[in-house]
Amino acid sequence: MLSSRTAFLFDLDGTLVDSVYQHVMAWHQALNAERIDLPVWKIHRKIGMSGGLFANKLLRETGLAITEERLDALRQGHAMAFRRLDAEIRPLPGAAELLAALTEQEVPWAIATSGRMETAEPSIRRLGVDPQKVPVITRDRVRYAKPDPDLFITAADELHHAIQDCFVVGDSIWDILAAGRARALGIGLLTGGYGAHELETSGAYRVFESPAELLDNLDELGVRS
Repeated sequence: MLSSRTAFLFDLDGTLVDSVYQHVMAWHQALNAERIDLPVWKIHRKIGMSGGLFANKLLRETGLAITEERLDALRQGHAMAFRRLDAEIRPLPGAAELLAALTEQEVPWAIATSGRMETAEPSIRRLGVDPQKVPVITRDRVRYAKPDPDLFITAADELHHAIQDCFVVGDSIWDILAAGRARALGIGLLTGGYGAHELETSGAYRVFESPAELLDNLDELGVRS
């Protein structure tokens, strides 16, 4: 039976861990290895999409032929480059405390990320999250990733919650668009480089500066100790 209580579904990169710019540079290195010249700012604007959609979009912008071999090379190049930058990644201020507070108040939560487990697992570990106890939905487990709603719908299902009763917390317009398509309320964070106006026009119900500010204002979302 689905519960009607509130639950939270969190994006990972740029929402709980400070990893957006490592992803940007990893994609930049992967593109350079394939001799694809694309400005870093254009890469940043697409972080949060699924890796496959991201690569397709980038290649369409360059006018180059899209082949499965090239897409595979880009995905593998990104994963390798990201692993080299992994030691720089830390949880965002307030992220671990936010998750702990929700757990203490018995508010269900899950993580839903467009990243594959091979790149997401170290960040999940740094947050102190046990995937055996908390649902962690990665790109490996759904047919389509953001801006499609599959990741968040699957996460809600694993919590036994109706998606309409969930808050989706993310840092990119792709998170907020996916939340809307899933019929959940989107909560935007400014920790991924998108502005408040961009997140609000994408459908964000509220926008907070960081996980720490969200933690301080949980009562505005109906979560009270």
